Amino acid sequence: MPAIRQDLFARLAALGIKTTTVEHEPLFTVAQSAPVERALPGAHTKNLFLKDDKGALFLVVAVSSTRVDLKALSRALGAGRFSFGKPDLMLEVLGVSPGAVTAFALINDKDRRVNVVLDKELLGYETVNCHPLENTATTNIAREDLLRFIRACGHEPRVAMLGPDAVRED
Repeated sequence: MPAIRQDLFARLAALGIKTTTVEHEPLFTVAQSAPVERALPGAHTKNLFLKDDKGALFLVVAVSSTRVDLKALSRALGAGRFSFGKPDLMLEVLGVSPGAVTAFALINDKDRRVNVVLDKELLGYETVNCHPLENTATTNIAREDLLRFIRACGHEPRVAMLGPDAVRED
């Protein structure tokens, strides 16, 4: 059974990570999140769950305003051609549904099937905002604590410059 929001908060607390969470109506797109973005400081994220034609899985965590060129990103990462991962695969691997994809879902990737890619621009912010496994809230976390959480889940994130004409791995 996948971790739920309360499990996530317990894991963050066990790691000594402090967060602030704001409740809101369900949000399914970056466009719908504009009011929340105005209310919370820090980077707001969009998350892409991708599968390449070789079967490898990727979670791309980018600043919400970043345009991600999937062709260029797959070349930069040495991956096959990307497509969006199916909802049933997302639920199986990350324990979340479309609209609730988040870096926090790595808590559910026990088999470490997902390659994590972070937008380099995201690392320029002191805090980052992510859904806490459901899209009815947004959780603000310090950048370094988010990195610590990702690593505590057994993933070493790759950092890449995303956006038009800027896709390359650092």
